[in-house]
Amino acid sequence: MKNSWFRKVLGGLSFTSALFIFQACYGTPQDIEPDVHLEGKVVSGITGLPIKGIRVVLDGHDQYDTTNDSGAFSMYTYFANSYKLLFQDIDSSENGTFSPADTIIPGDNDYAFVNIRLNPLK
Repeated sequence: MKNSWFRKVLGGLSFTSALFIFQACYGTPQDIEPDVHLEGKVVSGITGLPIKGIRVVLDGHDQYDTTNDSGAFSMYTYFANSYKLLFQDIDSSENGTFSPADTIIPGDNDYAFVNIRLNPLK
């Protein structure tokens, strides 16, 4: 009985070691598609101050980011000819209420920075 338990433990360790060696030799799968870094800053169209809590959505993807205290956002995505970004106020009245907006960024580079000015809702 004791010998059976020892064989199971030794077999499990051997299998784990083989997997570790395989990964060490061949590595983990690499991302083969070029990535694009999209980032920017969202500010108020009236005051010019950064706006926190704006959701920036990459249209056509399940990808978004929310602006931080300095109004900045950042995301990585796959290479495309252009990117449509949607800006939505999701924190309602915490930082004021802003109209939704969108913009199209050309995809001719692996990096894009965009400044967006949102106007308050009337």
